[in-house]
Amino acid sequence: MSAAKRKKSPDQPELPVDGAKSVNGEPEKTKPAKSANGESHVLAEEVPAVALRPFAPGTIEMPLHRRVNTSFLEYASYVIRDRAIPNLDDGVKPVQRRILWALHEKDDGRFIKVANVVGHAMQYHPHGDASIGDALVVLTNKRYLIEGQGNFGNIFTGDVAAASRYIECRLTELARNEVFNDEITEFVPSYDGRNREPVTLPCKLPLLLMLGTEGIAVGLSSKILSHNFPELLEAQIAILKNQPFKCLPDFVTGGLMDARDYRDGKGTIKVRAKIKAKDDSTVVIKEIPPTTTTDSLIGSIEDAAQKGKIKVKTINDFTSEEVEIEVKAPNGVSAEQLIDALYAFTDCEVTISSRLIVIRNNRPVEMTVTEVLKENTRQLVEIIKRELELKEKKLLDELHYRTLERIFIEERIYKKIELCKTNEAVHEAVHDGFKPFKKELVRELSNEDVDRLLQVRIRRISLFDINKHREEMEKVKAELAETRKNLKNLTKFVIARLEGLLEKYGPMYPRLTKSSRYDEVDAKEVAFKSFKVAYDRESGYIGYKVSGEEFRVDCTKFDKLLLVFKDGHYKVIELPEKLFVGPDLFYCGLPERERVFTLAYTNRDATYLKRFTFGGTIMNKEYFCIPEKSRILFFEPDTPAQIYIKYKPAPYQKVTQQTANPADIAVKGAKTRGNQISIKDVQSIYSKPSRGWDPEAPTTKLTFA
Repeated sequence: MSAAKRKKSPDQPELPVDGAKSVNGEPEKTKPAKSANGESHVLAEEVPAVALRPFAPGTIEMPLHRRVNTSFLEYASYVIRDRAIPNLDDGVKPVQRRILWALHEKDDGRFIKVANVVGHAMQYHPHGDASIGDALVVLTNKRYLIEGQGNFGNIFTGDVAAASRYIECRLTELARNEVFNDEITEFVPSYDGRNREPVTLPCKLPLLLMLGTEGIAVGLSSKILSHNFPELLEAQIAILKNQPFKCLPDFVTGGLMDARDYRDGKGTIKVRAKIKAKDDSTVVIKEIPPTTTTDSLIGSIEDAAQKGKIKVKTINDFTSEEVEIEVKAPNGVSAEQLIDALYAFTDCEVTISSRLIVIRNNRPVEMTVTEVLKENTRQLVEIIKRELELKEKKLLDELHYRTLERIFIEERIYKKIELCKTNEAVHEAVHDGFKPFKKELVRELSNEDVDRLLQVRIRRISLFDINKHREEMEKVKAELAETRKNLKNLTKFVIARLEGLLEKYGPMYPRLTKSSRYDEVDAKEVAFKSFKVAYDRESGYIGYKVSGEEFRVDCTKFDKLLLVFKDGHYKVIELPEKLFVGPDLFYCGLPERERVFTLAYTNRDATYLKRFTFGGTIMNKEYFCIPEKSRILFFEPDTPAQIYIKYKPAPYQKVTQQTANPADIAVKGAKTRGNQISIKDVQSIYSKPSRGWDPEAPTTKLTFA
């Protein structure tokens, strides 16, 4: 008896559903079938009665019930994968991908009516023109991929764009060069089967984090904050170089950002409007937080004033190309008090939650910014590799054909086909003609190559220029060699490409949302004096959990440490809890790029003195401030007023000690050799007279030319 005809008797226990408990307390679940590609699916006739949730005891289970269950799951899956959530591979939603593809197909460098683009995109998008037009306006206002001409609305005031028949758009140069490559794009039939559309675009940009997006699906939502384009490129370069990096959100509307609760794409950030005091009772709002407009911001101020939370005399909105909202306070309220009240009770400060959910391998997953960037970088390397391999193949084909063409014309192989009466004889004659030149060919001669040679016109043969042909061959060979070199050094080539993009587009997209300075200072002040770094020379450990007496440095959790060792190597490290560095640590302190240090060292030949700054360093990378096989004799921050040099006793040595003024030496970089003190063996150098210093002994002052 089928499930549709079975009826549950009053005495029969209620049938368990998927995930529910049966009468004996044990869950009973049905396993869906799997298709060839591994995706789970449930066929209507395969669904047993126990897998369905009856509406009430005694309800007859109809085929309609099964249809509703499976259809809802299919609809939810479709909305999640094909409408609301962006794809990790190219960082865009399906409607955005179809808009970009429609623009790519119609792209001729000139502006196109938005209505025409919308109509063309409807061949791929089955949900009407309104959703396409709105998505196109949003993409245009994000600045990166689409350039608009006309009224595309105002992101500050919230004004909507003009009708699609009045505005125009086209792809930007960035999108044209970095988003499309038809030769490596995978296509599928469109919804009606009349056209082909890309599964994903071969995008070489981290679009997911560049654009940011918000999507609400069935039982699932995604909120991805936009990030700064140049900073994302710098992060990708750092990934390829195995260096640390950090990326924070950046919004077109600007504002001041507190990202202390932002955990690599998870958590929340607080964004404040940028408010300046115009006079004692007037403030001007110059930048607004994202998710707000000037209208909504003014509305929140008026609402707070009506509720008595804030006192405002007048509000004037002068916003056009830039935000400018002037707020005046009544008598008795200062501008500083008004600013605090605006932040406390209005939308001048908003909290934005981030949840980075994307479609990866056809399934929704939650990721972090670091994971997304690493995946984007891996995909970038793979796409560039495929492009280079494709270019190599084309160049080899071109080199092969040009070689065939030269031999075919120079050796007059075409003369051998004049007496041939059949097509087979012609092919055989050409093949025989190329046999003596087999070693010169890139690959074996094929019938397709012969057909192509037979299409060479007499005019081409008669005007053949061997010198010009050789020049073209050399260009092809040079380009082929360059392509193979790039393939061999792929990571280096990708880094150079990213650096080129950074140099070109970095000035065009500066950071607009600044980190709130006072919030950062507050965070550091909370942690101030919490960590006291010490060094125990006997055990060789350093850190804030080490009980030592040397180099006791007060640090915050944000600080780094500069370590200098006796052999002259130094490095900058994160604040350690307990780190083994050995017994040869010479100096420990906070790294300061421009702070001057005084150093004296000796090698086999002589002793040298120098003043230098460490400058910039890469975390955990070792550098040297003295030559190899040298030894530090004196090291001190800043410039001592005088140093006291004591020489080792030696026969016939008249001068056993000297003084010198380090300030006479110019400040240079850490790798500078320094000024020579003496070729005599130095016993000690101090900034003050030591115990072995003899005030009665002959002493001279050392000068530096």
